[in-house]
Amino acid sequence: MIARRALAAVLAGALGTTAVAQTATPLVAYGPQTAEERGLWMEMEEAERTLTTSDFVVRDPALNAYVNSVLCRTVGADRCGAARIYLVRTPYFNASMAPNGMMQVWTGLLLRARNEAQLAAVLGHEFAHFEQRHSLKGFRDARAKTDAMAWLSFLPYVGLAAQVGMMGGIFANSRDMEREADTIGLSWMAKAGYAPGEFAAVWSQLRDEQDATAAERKRKSRKDRNGGFFATHPNSAERVAYLTADAAKLATPEMDARAAEYRAALAPWWTQLIDDQIKLNDFGATDFLLMRLAEGGWTPELLYARGELYRSRNAGGDMEKAADAYRSAIAAGSTLPEARRGLGLALLRSGDDLNGRAALAEYLKLKPDAGDRAMIAMLAGES
Repeated sequence: MIARRALAAVLAGALGTTAVAQTATPLVAYGPQTAEERGLWMEMEEAERTLTTSDFVVRDPALNAYVNSVLCRTVGADRCGAARIYLVRTPYFNASMAPNGMMQVWTGLLLRARNEAQLAAVLGHEFAHFEQRHSLKGFRDARAKTDAMAWLSFLPYVGLAAQVGMMGGIFANSRDMEREADTIGLSWMAKAGYAPGEFAAVWSQLRDEQDATAAERKRKSRKDRNGGFFATHPNSAERVAYLTADAAKLATPEMDARAAEYRAALAPWWTQLIDDQIKLNDFGATDFLLMRLAEGGWTPELLYARGELYRSRNAGGDMEKAADAYRSAIAAGSTLPEARRGLGLALLRSGDDLNGRAALAEYLKLKPDAGDRAMIAMLAGES
């Protein structure tokens, strides 16, 4: 009887879902509190030492200062000092927060965010994971349930069902912690004066981008495929729904997305971020990003990026489209020397050697120290 009761208790815990509290109490001490947590910190500190020497880390002082200022505005000056942000140059959308305060923000996220409020939403979400010690909670949950799973594997008939239930419980707790981080991050950005509706917009944009990728590749969109029973994050459609509903309760007319400030901060890096994105060879997603960014009008920088996109794809008629985009960028006042380089290369590929060489020569005049000078000079016919 005792054994049956014990087994019933284990099964009940395995098949149930542990709710995560929705109220966030700021932590005074961010250091490790237990030997278990100190072990996690030591592992993350070793990873951070490796990251500090990585060639992929963006070390631009101005950009780093701006992203840090957004975090401090979002979570408060009394909190943000506990985090160390590393901007990592990789063209995918991602951010993460380690239990020791190491935060990674990938540059693909910076390209996809439309304004400062959207960046604040992601930074606040990640900081909430840190402050609520979600990494430690997830580690403890997984360790306890995997230990129990090992014991249950020796029991006939019920062992497999119990193990599956326990694994489901681990993933369910992970989804609960994601929802909690969303809730806390949303409240922080609203208190900071950011338009809270921009949080849901982040996920709506990502869903639309996945649709664009699928359409270009003639495949079914993967936007609603998140792992189901074993998903670690809530479905993106679900996130859009509850974030939209919660934001409506917090929004006030004076809240701002700070789009102009965001564009100004990203301007020196924008062409590099676009170049990284184009190298992914995902025409559908990149074209979608440019179209969304151009909703307020096609700027010289966006026209240049469109030219780069068509020149990179090089399908039927793309070189002519690229040349038109570069010409439009130059006519609109583009000061990017690369617009002349792109125009010259597109014209050469189209068979217009005379005008192509002239555009490349103009590029070399505007950028005499260009890293690709030798190659471009040869194509331009210079001795």
